[in-house]
Amino acid sequence: MKTQLLITLFLALGLLAACAEMNPHPMDMNLAVQNATSKADHEELAKHYEEVAEEMQVKADEHKKLLSQYEAKSYLYGRQAEDLKAHCQRLIDVYEKAAEENLHMARMHRQM
Repeated sequence: MKTQLLITLFLALGLLAACAEMNPHPMDMNLAVQNATSKADHEELAKHYEEVAEEMQVKADEHKKLLSQYEAKSYLYGRQAEDLKAHCQRLIDVYEKAAEENLHMARMHRQM
């Protein structure tokens, strides 16, 4: 009983953390991109995209750790184990794709 309660609490906290509002672009990116005219402006944008890419990769790595936990101890999660593993894998894919796209944008701005 206590184990189930702890697992439920852990999952609920994880869900709340995952649903927390993220603001990956503290600046108005549309305005920043439109107003970028100098090399320094593009360098600043490239730096921003690289920072966001790093954040996305950190999140992907966190979910990889969770996924390995779910795979190693799926017996603790019962029927939900497969759903949890699929959810983690999907988030890993999304975060890695976001990191890749941000690095691509950084490279483009460095070339400008």
